[in-house]
Amino acid sequence: MTGQMRDMVHVYVTADLPIRANALSFADRVEIRFGKAFPVALIIERAALDRLAEAIRSGKADLEAADQRQGGQ
Repeated sequence: MTGQMRDMVHVYVTADLPIRANALSFADRVEIRFGKAFPVALIIERAALDRLAEAIRSGKADLEAADQRQGGQ
């Protein structure tokens, strides 16, 4: 084994990748679709939305802090 996590799905999100959100009110969830031709969907329960948003904010803050340590970009 090369140290890679084989059971993890990776979705590479770029600035130009279409991203659409759709409320699934009947299921109390939000669906976020990435891409067009071969879309990937992330289904998030309402109770997990704030946690997901915080994880994204935290990751962005970490990247910005790394930029500051490296002299900015």
